[in-house]
Amino acid sequence: MKAVVYRGPGTVAVEDRPDPALTGPRDAIVRVTATAVCGTDLHPYRGEVPQFEEGTVLGHEFAGTVVEAGEQVPHHVGQRVFASDIIACGRCRACARGMHYHCASVGLFGSSALVGKPVDGGQAEYVRVPFADIVLHPTPDDVADEQAVFVGDILCTAYAGVEAARIRPGDVVAVVGAGPVGVLAAACARVAGASEVVLADPDPRRRNTPVGRVVEPHELSDTVRELTDGWGAHAAIEAVGSPAALRGAVQAVGPQGTVAAIGVHHADAAPFPTGTAFAKEAALRFVVGNPLAVRAPVLALIRAGLIDPTILISHRLPLSSAVEAYSLFEAREATKVVLSATDGPSAGTGR
Repeated sequence: MKAVVYRGPGTVAVEDRPDPALTGPRDAIVRVTATAVCGTDLHPYRGEVPQFEEGTVLGHEFAGTVVEAGEQVPHHVGQRVFASDIIACGRCRACARGMHYHCASVGLFGSSALVGKPVDGGQAEYVRVPFADIVLHPTPDDVADEQAVFVGDILCTAYAGVEAARIRPGDVVAVVGAGPVGVLAAACARVAGASEVVLADPDPRRRNTPVGRVVEPHELSDTVRELTDGWGAHAAIEAVGSPAALRGAVQAVGPQGTVAAIGVHHADAAPFPTGTAFAKEAALRFVVGNPLAVRAPVLALIRAGLIDPTILISHRLPLSSAVEAYSLFEAREATKVVLSATDGPSAGTGR
């Protein structure tokens, strides 16, 4: 089979790899029809994760069709499914509490050994899915594969951020970062009842978003104060993963506001405006999106026509063009790239 393989900072390659095989009764093999490049994939690509192993098959956002299933997997051959990016057993104490990221067997597709044991990713023609009875979810007939790809990670992350931010009807919400996750967070905030959503991003190419309005980062605090008679944002979502973005979210939020950080943070120590946060009595929540916990209500939003994540797709390319896809995404010439991993149909009627 063909697969997208990490070959060091700035380098990916489409290579031949052996077809995956079942290793236990809870495994399934999925024929991938749609997979995507995520901002998280860019961290090793940029050389920001030195421990990331060369030879890793990349990708944690994918949908497809079951071609083989272990005896404990309820999904039948031929069934359309999508995967959670998080791999969890579904049976331990953490999973029982809905804390799948803290499962003793946790993993993350295509992420080397950063989270648990390495598991080959979904930017490939076929992928082995551990704990498939938990990790896979049937794709409804009225949901297209490329819509389901978003439910496997970033749309659920955005939804979880809005939940953690405790957004209420009528709130003014600040979102730091107008990339795919930030735009989806803004869309979820609107569904939650936010009256205004203001996004901040330094890239002028991200100023024309279909959800909310985008300002430069230094304008965010003044903008939300103008909208709230000087109060500040009732909630803020940080969707970048940098110390500067987190500071911007804290500065934008008003008294007793909540900041939900859904960007991926790596720093062991970073400057933080503790005095500002204390004076505002602000709450700070770090959120790792958990599709296993929230994919059902997120699917419902898509099926009801309240959110269509495919508005973010700027490029649809074949798997063989993965090198170009990574280059476009890194250069911010693409908003979201979906790769067609097979010649088969990207099934589903969509809307």
